[in-house]
Amino acid sequence: MPDIIHLLPDNIANQIAAGEVIQRPASAVKELLENAVDAGATDIQLIINDAGKALVQVIDNGKGMSETDARMCFERHATSKIKNIDDLFHIKTMGFRGEALASIAAVAQVELKTIKEGDTVGTYIEIENSLVKKQEPVAWQQGTSIAMKNLFFNVPARRNFLKSNTAELRHIVDEFIRVAMAFPGIFFSLTSNGQQIFHLEKGTLKQRLIQLLGNSYNTKLVSVQEQTDYLNIYGFVGKPETAKKTRGDQYFFVNNRFIKSAYLNHAVMHAFDEMIAKDSYPMYALFIDLNPAHLDINVHPTKQEIKFDDEKIVYAFVQSAVKHALAQFSITPALDFELDASIQHTEAVSKPFTDEKKSAATSSSLYSSFTQKNQAHFIERKSDLKHWKDFYTGPAASRQDAAVANETHTPAAASLHGTVTVLHTVLAQLHHTYIAVQDAEGFLLLHQQNAHERILYERYKNAVEGKPAATQQSLFPAVIELAAADAVLLQELLPDLQLVGYKLEPFGNNSFVIQGTPAAVEQGSEKTAIEKMLEQYKHFSMDIKFSKREKLLRSLAWQQAVKAGTPLSTKEMQQLVDDLFACAVPNSTPNGKPTYTSFKKPELDKMFGR
Repeated sequence: MPDIIHLLPDNIANQIAAGEVIQRPASAVKELLENAVDAGATDIQLIINDAGKALVQVIDNGKGMSETDARMCFERHATSKIKNIDDLFHIKTMGFRGEALASIAAVAQVELKTIKEGDTVGTYIEIENSLVKKQEPVAWQQGTSIAMKNLFFNVPARRNFLKSNTAELRHIVDEFIRVAMAFPGIFFSLTSNGQQIFHLEKGTLKQRLIQLLGNSYNTKLVSVQEQTDYLNIYGFVGKPETAKKTRGDQYFFVNNRFIKSAYLNHAVMHAFDEMIAKDSYPMYALFIDLNPAHLDINVHPTKQEIKFDDEKIVYAFVQSAVKHALAQFSITPALDFELDASIQHTEAVSKPFTDEKKSAATSSSLYSSFTQKNQAHFIERKSDLKHWKDFYTGPAASRQDAAVANETHTPAAASLHGTVTVLHTVLAQLHHTYIAVQDAEGFLLLHQQNAHERILYERYKNAVEGKPAATQQSLFPAVIELAAADAVLLQELLPDLQLVGYKLEPFGNNSFVIQGTPAAVEQGSEKTAIEKMLEQYKHFSMDIKFSKREKLLRSLAWQQAVKAGTPLSTKEMQQLVDDLFACAVPNSTPNGKPTYTSFKKPELDKMFGR
């Protein structure tokens, strides 16, 4: 039999290797931005077209390259940062493997213009499919421009796996934010299809965070600053009220390199114990500086996963630093054992309790009711507080209760429950959360939020499947300004939002004009509704089994459903009940939570021994 093992041609080997580093346009953005930072640039511009599929270009004012270096930088494993194996454990630069430019050149058409500091003439190189097509002198300003065009032009199968432009743009924005956040002393800009998305002037870390994450954090950041012999930790965490349902605004950097670490994230979450809800996530941007000898960053092609030589000590330092910051800024709950100063001056405290006052107090029927054994339950009959209800609620409130009682026993319209027509009669709202409803077989207990979520979900589902919902026009159109990543996401969702009743128009600079909203959105709360919807959408986005449209429908239903704890009128409760049992699936929310539970009359009789 003939031999079957052979060496791959260089261009195929390069394309396979490139797949580990360049998975999408955002991968190239990360590598090119990090190279610009390593070059000592103070001004970095990122230009993209067609979400990076047509063009990713980075222009910097760094130290540039000589003609020889410009040619060598596209060779695999060509690097200026490592000479021996020990150097791997003293890395302080962003890039070091020498794979980035070689990988980009293997799967795209690349144009490089660069000039070395002090030279009068620069170098221009064109590379395609790892082959140099042109090299010549060029007049160029300080630094380097590298343009990656037509990503995966020579691997069409991989190009087909790229997502929509809006999805790819979101990945690019994420990578841009991570690099720009780590280097607030560098100017960064991002331009997409001729429109500038970011323009980040040099400044402090806090200024950069607000530029990237939005003005809402301006007064809600707590400074973290701890220095030890082993490591230094600095950065910011958000106050507890900024906690969200998603992990979006969470950033860890080690020696200015963005990393992902569930272990360190747990340390921060632990520091926030009992200050935020269990299903919420705090905002943080924390930077850890430590000797490179204590970590290994060469464990993953994207260098986002690292290993510490002592994870436990890093965990302890992070948790302690965050706890200390929150305590220092009086964020953590504290018990105050001091008596309120205003109470100190009341007569009950300041004046002596005389024998005369003691005698008057002990002779009252109220005192007797509470001091005589087994008498407390006779308080209303024996004491002079028979009319305490009138004192507490007032006659007007009593009349209102009577009116409500009369209303709640008004029979409701018949609705379809399964295959049987049943008369549902609203009895009462309990704890402003549950609705008691009588039917022919016993009674039901509805959870108002779950029920409304099901109603809205089916309403919106019908809207996107051919019955567009009505739009409530805004009398005074509001303008909502979003963080760039959220603006890109909202742009992606606009077509489906239009079908369910939202009328939004881009207004430039990451803002939108709200011309109209669905009827369920209260006038004046349009901005809040959109912000919460986006937050919930990102929360659902962690579940990949749902389509984009399904995530949106569930997000809208959850966000706009009447929340537990909201008082409802009898008319509102009745409408909710009727709408629920008109649904195709009335018994559960889209997520499978029950909307009601039933109590049959025979079961009730049995409970009472009848």
